[in-house]
Amino acid sequence: MALIAYDRSDAAAFRATRHLGDDALTAWRTAIERHLVPRPGTRVLDLGCGTGSWAAAFRQWWPGTEILAVEPSAAMRDRAVFTPVLPGDAARIPAGDASLDAIWLSTVIHHVPDLPAAAREIRRVLKPGAPVLIRSPFPDRHQGITLCRFWPETITVLNRAYPSVAAIEATGFTTVALEPVTQVSAPSLHHAVTGLRREAHTLLQLITDEQYTAGLRRARAAARTETGPLRDTLDLLVLRAN
Repeated sequence: MALIAYDRSDAAAFRATRHLGDDALTAWRTAIERHLVPRPGTRVLDLGCGTGSWAAAFRQWWPGTEILAVEPSAAMRDRAVFTPVLPGDAARIPAGDASLDAIWLSTVIHHVPDLPAAAREIRRVLKPGAPVLIRSPFPDRHQGITLCRFWPETITVLNRAYPSVAAIEATGFTTVALEPVTQVSAPSLHHAVTGLRREAHTLLQLITDEQYTAGLRRARAAARTETGPLRDTLDLLVLRAN
């Protein structure tokens, strides 16, 4: 099973707080387009699209491309800002054989319960040589993540429960690139803490209530003195099938 099962409260929190602003999206667009140059007719899958913010951005960035959005959670699909969003998951992708030019997964790989099964399905639907682009935190690469700063217990969760790059490669993929991408996550730490919704963050859901409360106190104390945009660094892992 996935690490958490998104219900209506989780989905509402995700839509309210996890959609990135233009500054963050620009950083990711630059990183993505180093490895993917969509043209009219290009078919890109947003797999595990959540509430559809990435699919909506792709449609805006790349006119003439076909964006396919797939999400297993009915609660997420109901709150999507992109239409249509199809039901499905990494082991059951509603696409034909060799029909996709790229697959995008954003902060979702840790919810895939069977990586080998997902890898087989991804290879089925991808055209030969097409890339898989994974935006995610990975074990032992937490240094630029704000949640890990104030909630250090999340580092243990990340290292224990999230798949490593090596584990993903072992399913039959070769790494083309592993790039840290720094995004502006919020205008300030104060803004981020004020709007924080625990339900929107897997790492925060998987620590204890006491650990969450203690970390929130630390974050609020820091927010009283720290100014400037809040930046986080996640990785972009780019793969091709062997």
